[in-house]
Amino acid sequence: MRVVIALLKHETNTFSPVPTPLERFGNGGPAWGADAFRAYRKTATPMGAFIDLAEAEGADIVTPVAAEAWPSGPVSDDAYARLTDSILEEVSRGCDCVLLDLHGAMVTRSFEDGEGELLARVRAAAPHVPVGVALDLHGNLSEKIVSNATAIAGFKTYPHVDMYETGDRVGRITLGALKGTCRPAMAWGNRPMLPHVMRMGTAEAPMRDLVLEARRLEQAGALAVSVFGGFPHADIRDAGIGVVTVTDGDRAGAEAIRDGLLDEAWRRREEFVYRAEPLARSVARAAALADGPVLLLDHSDNCGSGGTQDVTAVLAEIMRQGLKDVVAFAIHDPASVARLIEAGVGARVTIDIGGRLPMPALGLERKPLTVTGTVRVITDGEYTIRGPMYTGVRVGMGRTVVLDTGAVEIVLIERHHEPWDLGCLLSLGIDPAAKKYIMLKSRIHYRAGFQPIARHIVECAGEGVTTSDYGRLHFERVRRPIFPLDKM
Repeated sequence: MRVVIALLKHETNTFSPVPTPLERFGNGGPAWGADAFRAYRKTATPMGAFIDLAEAEGADIVTPVAAEAWPSGPVSDDAYARLTDSILEEVSRGCDCVLLDLHGAMVTRSFEDGEGELLARVRAAAPHVPVGVALDLHGNLSEKIVSNATAIAGFKTYPHVDMYETGDRVGRITLGALKGTCRPAMAWGNRPMLPHVMRMGTAEAPMRDLVLEARRLEQAGALAVSVFGGFPHADIRDAGIGVVTVTDGDRAGAEAIRDGLLDEAWRRREEFVYRAEPLARSVARAAALADGPVLLLDHSDNCGSGGTQDVTAVLAEIMRQGLKDVVAFAIHDPASVARLIEAGVGARVTIDIGGRLPMPALGLERKPLTVTGTVRVITDGEYTIRGPMYTGVRVGMGRTVVLDTGAVEIVLIERHHEPWDLGCLLSLGIDPAAKKYIMLKSRIHYRAGFQPIARHIVECAGEGVTTSDYGRLHFERVRRPIFPLDKM
């Protein structure tokens, strides 16, 4: 048995000014061939699960590529061609099964539906080979994706702590189809809804309730039931909520499950709308709290959703209101990192940080923040994730500096990185549990590592292309009418 296993992930924010060339994937580039196998074997990821399943079958495993990039603007055509061609070359050589760890919200310069295009090409190269696909909860499902796969399963948690479970589920279904032990029947659909990402956390209603029902239906016999919140910052036709169900030969049953979940999501559509508190009020509320740690979430500039991670609005407000004992993770500013490294540990520096990239989609210009502080820490920015999300994966933040103003320890990094694992601070010698305030550029993923140590959580609506204020974004391609952009 020859099994092709690959990872290719990008959540594309079409409003983001951050480019996505080939070198953005991985830690300085994709992992190819044997390096891809070594990088993801025994990790808590769908690809890790695929490898475990294939090894248990005694299969000949081929891993052409493992490439994941932080969310940003549309993927360059050159990068897309290089990455997908590597997969297609191995499929075209002949195989018995294809297992793909994808995202579901990739947009390229030429293709609105990057995963759909890849799967169509895989299907053309191997018309009768079972193709299993693991997708992110924020995938924007399409007919092209579903019709070219044998089985699909999506994450049921946000933060995504069930990656391995998802890969194991869809991998077993796909291998079952290959061996003739099951006959996957798949149904999918969507509703005209663009849920806010800040309302997709699976620990809270309404997404919690939909996911619980999906799990109940699986326990009742469905092979896989996946609710996709979608990714609204990918301005494409099929963006938004969707459901994919897989049953063993029962297409009518799959359709009934799909329709029931979609009807419930539509009935509760108002619950998927996020209404932000004014920034100054949020920070003032945090300042009045007596005990910590207090998490301050700079959710409008989250690189995990395509933010530039260099917007300083929330940090500036924290400093303006005089909060103390703060650590801020992180400002993406390679130029400032280089300057601070040149100054060296112990140097007292006045420097402009952040505000490097304008954001034409929001009409925002560059707006750096002038700060004075002492360089406390310089590291290579590497650590291995020990928490429940992406467990075992090696992280590269690029060269990393901690600048201490006396009231705020500001972390500056060369490579984008969303803080969901405590290691992002522990690797710098900072104990987050000992801080009064922790500013994180994150939306929901922070919960994987930081929520257990938090006494309070305050959401801070700053500026950036991951804003939940749809009124700031100009949608051109998404199907209309759609809620909440239109009254429905």
